[in-house]
Amino acid sequence: MKPLTSILNAQPPTKIIDASINISEYTPLNLSVSNEELVSQKLDTSEDFEKYISKFLKENNAKVAFGGYIEGRFLYQRSPIFLDVSKPERNIHIGLDLWAEAGTAVLAALDGIVHSFKNNIGLGDYGPTIILEHEVENEKFYTLYGHLSLESIENLNIGDQFKKGDKIATLGNASVNGDYAPHLHFQIIHNIGDYWGDYPGVCNTNDLNFYIENCPDPNLLLKIT
Repeated sequence: MKPLTSILNAQPPTKIIDASINISEYTPLNLSVSNEELVSQKLDTSEDFEKYISKFLKENNAKVAFGGYIEGRFLYQRSPIFLDVSKPERNIHIGLDLWAEAGTAVLAALDGIVHSFKNNIGLGDYGPTIILEHEVENEKFYTLYGHLSLESIENLNIGDQFKKGDKIATLGNASVNGDYAPHLHFQIIHNIGDYWGDYPGVCNTNDLNFYIENCPDPNLLLKIT
């Protein structure tokens, strides 16, 4: 049996937000601890961060900023859900983020069915989240779409079918998406275990090797770069 990474890499490129936005209008964004500008600007609120993202997109003549897979970040320190005094800090992002305007269409990465969905409320959490189940070359895996609008899950049903490129949701704003600037958290999950409408999107250093294995680089599928 082929490894999942080979199956993903063999797929043609796919878009997961507004298909009318050309890849040439995407620009990479560094939100890691190495970005000194983030520290100096003290982006403590979602409003501050949204202004930062908007300015970054304008300066780069872009509509979408992307990046963040296996990226160590400071921005989770404001939320208690990432802190456990008995374990290392969870600060390594294990999905790929696409930052764009609230209301931007979110698309199914591949043919699949709705595995689960949930409104993961709380500061720093996903907010409305959809998980699709896929099967390619007899290999089952999942894609997670986080930080959506509330409307995205209002009329959804377990088992609903979507084709690659179908609109499944829209991006939520800070009032519903965990208090972030609008963006999509996209993650590939090989073995989802007992999770339902949720799956860790940030890990600590001790668990990193497991998550790299179970959550391969989304760009294998998206092929943005």
